[in-house]
Amino acid sequence: MRMRGRKELERSEHETLSADATFADASRGRPRPEESDLLRTCFQCDRDRILHSKSFRRLAHKTQVFLAPEGDHYRTRLIHTLEVAQVARSIARPLGLNEDLTEAVALGHDLGHTPFGHVGERALSHAIARYRGLDPDEPTSGRLFEHNEQSARIVELLERDGAGLNLTFEVVDGIRNHSGTRHAATPEGRIVGLADRIAYVCHDIDDAERAGLLSEANLPAVAHEVLGASSSERIETMVRDVVERSAETGDVGMSGPIWDAMMATRSFLFANLYERGDAKWEEPKAYAMLEELFDHFVAHPDEVPEEYCVHDDALEVQVADFVAGMTDRYAVRTYERLKIPQSWRR
Repeated sequence: MRMRGRKELERSEHETLSADATFADASRGRPRPEESDLLRTCFQCDRDRILHSKSFRRLAHKTQVFLAPEGDHYRTRLIHTLEVAQVARSIARPLGLNEDLTEAVALGHDLGHTPFGHVGERALSHAIARYRGLDPDEPTSGRLFEHNEQSARIVELLERDGAGLNLTFEVVDGIRNHSGTRHAATPEGRIVGLADRIAYVCHDIDDAERAGLLSEANLPAVAHEVLGASSSERIETMVRDVVERSAETGDVGMSGPIWDAMMATRSFLFANLYERGDAKWEEPKAYAMLEELFDHFVAHPDEVPEEYCVHDDALEVQVADFVAGMTDRYAVRTYERLKIPQSWRR
């Protein structure tokens, strides 16, 4: 048995990966220089640091779509993250791109999500605006809390009691720019942005069907006609399309018909699942609870854990860091402790 150290792994990347790949030995580096690992490339180290972080473990108890679902098979934010990593690697591998970088970005892309999914993101953005004296409903106020930026903030500043994980530029860039109109600097980062959409469009249909809220027959015709008759078929169609289109054009992307079909299916989910319907009936309670937790801790800053106060940030930022880091169940327990009368006990 022969040991393959970091230097040999780095040489192997140049021998086996595409010229378009991001090579570990060409990384733009870390904010704080450190000695290279003997056995792992820098992107492998980053992947492992994210995997072993506290914020990654908390994803197991954070909402993906369904708040506090009854049942063992609904996705949590952690399961979504693992599925994104699998889809992203399935795209990166046949394109000859760096799977280690791809996986690191995928595992870290949602670390900044609040409890209760996107409703928590909206609640904290609203609460910060109110605290700053802004009109939270005025479009010019902007989104003051975004999970993309919070994910990057976690790995740069909050993990390890304020020291951060000291990740490479390429991983942090991919995490920060994985959604919306943002454009990651590397093809691996751009793959994760597409894999995120592919994963949630497919698995959220699966969960909604399990909950009895949607069925295959409800989906827009284009979902079946273009993408496929099941979640597995739709994932295969989109992954193959991204690989073929990216190989053809030299940049990561989807063909027009597949992109349009995916976005039509996504719009259907927003209209029928994400923004209304039975899956959302508890969201107003979660929204109000997180706003009250925010208001409590800005009024009682001495109750914010020290690990969120290491840096010289504004109070509302420290409180948002603390509340955003809570799991669903920890947020509920904290709210009950602060707001609900307790039984007398010795």
